[in-house]
Formats: sequence, C-alpha cells, structure tokens
Amino acid sequence: MRIDLHSHSAASDGTDTPAGLVRNAAAAGLDVVALTDHDTTAGWDEAADALPSGLRLVRGMEMSCTGRGEDGHPVAVHLLAYLFDPTDPVFVNELERLRGERVSRLRVMAERMAADGLPIDADRVLAQAGPAAGRPHLARALVEAGVVPTIGDAFLDLLSPKGRYYMAKEDTPLSDAVKMVQTAGGVTVVAHARARARGRLLALDHIEELAEIGLGGVEADHPDHSDADARLMKDLASNLGLFVTGSSDYHGENKSVELGRFTTDGDALADLLDRAHGVEVVEG
Repeated sequence: MRIDLHSHSAASDGTDTPAGLVRNAAAAGLDVVALTDHDTTAGWDEAADALPSGLRLVRGMEMSCTGRGEDGHPVAVHLLAYLFDPTDPVFVNELERLRGERVSRLRVMAERMAADGLPIDADRVLAQAGPAAGRPHLARALVEAGVVPTIGDAFLDLLSPKGRYYMAKEDTPLSDAVKMVQTAGGVTVVAHARARARGRLLALDHIEELAEIGLGGVEADHPDHSDADARLMKDLASNLGLFVTGSSDYHGENKSVELGRFTTDGDALADLLDRAHGVEVVEG
C-alpha cells in the first residue's frame, strides 16, 4: 500500500479543494491519504463525499502547539491528530481559540506591511484565507502584488520569525494537546520535529515525555528532514515504542512537493488504527 498521512487543502493553506486533493491522491497512486489541515476539520466532509473508489481517507488535522526547544525555551511545534471526535467540547473550544489566534496574527502582520507602504489589504487577505488563516496566505498575496517572486522568497525575510512584520501567536502547550486529542478518541504524531530549515528544534527529551502520556508516533520521512535526522527519529521511535510515519506534507501549488513523495508503512497505519476510537477511516 502507498500511504501518505500529511496533506493540506484549501481549507487551510493548500491550494487544492478537499475534493480535488482526494482526486489528486488517487491519481498519484495512493491507497490511503490523510487530510490534515491546520487547526480545522472544515474540509473533512467535502473530501469524504468526493472520495474516489479504492482510496481510503484518514481524517486528521495539524495542530499548532508550543513545546520545549533544545535550548530550553518555548518553540513552535506541529502535532498531527488523527481520527478524533471533532465534536468533543473541550477540543472544539481550543480549536476555536487557535483559529482566532491565526486570524488576529495575520491581520496584524498584514496591517504592519500596509503601514510601511506594501500593497497589502488585510481585509482582502483574510477574506481569501478563511478561518484557518496562515502565513502562506499572506505570502501568496505578496506574490500577487509583485512584492516577491515566489512564496518561498516571502518566507526568507518578510514572513520570517526574525523579520520586522512577524507576530507570534499563542499556541496550545504540546502536552495538553496530546491529552486533548487522546480524550477525543484520536491519535497523535509529532510532525517534522527535525525540520532544521524552519528554525529552532523541539527537544528530543520532550518527545520522550509525550510518549509517557499517550503520544502515538513521530514523523520521520519528510521533505524537511535529512536522511540522518530521519534515521534519528526512527531510532527514537523504536526506543520509545512509537510508530513511525512518512508523509509529503503536500500543499498543492504552495509547495513543490508532490503527494506520495514520502509514505508510511502499512504496519504503522495498522498501529494508528488500533489506537483510535474517535471516528472511522472513510472508504472510497
């Protein structure tokens, strides 16, 4: 089986509609795809309704969290959550808060740019982004306005955490998120924990602590991981009794990575499914 457990649609910061994403997943020869938009489940129903025959859909989400960095200070971390009950009241409230943080942050960043004379309209950017607003939406607006040639260039300076327009947001503490997803019947995987190009890294001993409270797995094979770091994550998972995933982190035209660039073993998927008791996998 070809299994890709990390992809994004236009419900957050991808460019494919949820329906288009599952069609593209089938065309890419996948047997299983997970839809994991940022802090939202808004694309679940559309993806499930459009699911091609023979393709299985794992409904998930990528949650914005804060963990302990290697330097001991807080660091932004993404947590993949799979097959949780999206109606769990505690979870619903936290996701609403996270989406509010996203919108407020993007507005501030866009307004800072406009105040400096950049041709950016905050209201227009937010209207196009929707409730799961993120920096890629602002990056696309910068490209469309001719400020930068590519989305990647926007992140080198204007949208960089070290740039003058950047604003942090208050994300969910990583340990709280793992417990929250577990209570909602879901399974968690730490996403691209060794993505060095994104900045500071999550401390490995924090992952050890998460394993003790119910973390399911770690993402190892990922476009932002070197071969050495992928091996490091696999060894860590083996030592902690976690399963290992491999994924494309597909964003459509917002990134050059194709669906199925990296994949997950069937045994890891079976482990994930054994642990989940929130919602079922959708069969095409």
